[in-house]
Amino acid sequence: MNKNGMRLPQYVALLVLVIISTIYIYSSIPRDNITNESKIVTFKETPAEIVHGDTTKKQVIFTFDGGGGSQSAIAVLDILKKHNVKGTFFLTGKFIENNQEIVKKMVSDKHEIFNHTYDHPYLTQLPEGRIAREFEMMDSEFQKISGVSTKPYFRAPYGDRDTRVLDVAAKAGYRSVYWTIDASDWEEATGMTAERVQNKILSNIKPGGIFLMHLGDNITGKILDDVFIKIKAQGYKIVSLTQGIR
Repeated sequence: MNKNGMRLPQYVALLVLVIISTIYIYSSIPRDNITNESKIVTFKETPAEIVHGDTTKKQVIFTFDGGGGSQSAIAVLDILKKHNVKGTFFLTGKFIENNQEIVKKMVSDKHEIFNHTYDHPYLTQLPEGRIAREFEMMDSEFQKISGVSTKPYFRAPYGDRDTRVLDVAAKAGYRSVYWTIDASDWEEATGMTAERVQNKILSNIKPGGIFLMHLGDNITGKILDDVFIKIKAQGYKIVSLTQGIR
């Protein structure tokens, strides 16, 4: 018997009941309500990632990544000119080095060109200093041709980014641009057809949508003109990134 008059078995039983009750109450708390301070601070300091444009307007945004080849580059530029559309390109530094005349034409045609890193790495696998260097090196290559910076937007190669990558990018002056729909033109080598890519685009037309396409495949150049014609027939306007996020 303890000093409160309880027998030992009663005391042990009460103690066990208290412990079980405490565990039950804690486990019932929604996990989202348990604060991770470092996570909250990190996201607070990182600008929101862009995944779509203005959804109140009947318009869509086409973006073109240039990281490797340039098979569709000239066709894309010709089609943009034909339709009087200002395009948005995310280029790597190596693409610029290997395709200087194409990039000069993009600049002279007044298209938007933003940062896609220097050599298209998986950014989440790199140390922070190397991530920042990727942005810096690409920007330097573009400035040699254009005299202007690629800031304030970038797109992570392979869409490979996390909070740490976004933090480094923000400190370097860049905001991430993802996409609403991946057209899958880059899957050409594994059997993706032009018809399937076109159907994927046209079946996902919604106000503010950002479409991801590429310059290093043959599909984009083949279908883009027809895609633009059919999108316009639906009453949509095709705009650049900066025009579409206002």
